[in-house]
Amino acid sequence: MSHDLFEAARGAMAFAHAPYSKFPVGAAIRAEDGKVYTGANIENLSFPQGWCAEPTAIGAMIMGGARKIVEMAVIAEKLPLCPPCGGCRQKISEFASKDTKIYLCDEAGVQKTMTMEELLPFSFETELG
Repeated sequence: MSHDLFEAARGAMAFAHAPYSKFPVGAAIRAEDGKVYTGANIENLSFPQGWCAEPTAIGAMIMGGARKIVEMAVIAEKLPLCPPCGGCRQKISEFASKDTKIYLCDEAGVQKTMTMEELLPFSFETELG
């Protein structure tokens, strides 16, 4: 992973809206167009109506015209490893390949690298075979 993806995720975390959990999370995606798209978690008093950082980054990617995740970094302020939740794993898998790299980061940098397949084996798919 290039350092710019980590820095983009860390920068996105600063924009998190987490007044209830006090748990800011940032995510950065490098898409097939080479651009980096970011997102942060956005909480809402009416749980679970908020958004995690990963889908907000996916939304930015889609609105930017890209459709394929090449690599992704996720960072949380309070945990050394912050893997995406189950719902986010499925959302990411719809725009990633099985070998897409997902970097789990803390403030120091990448602490663990996983493929999409490792993160979500047997993801829900509609195509057979």
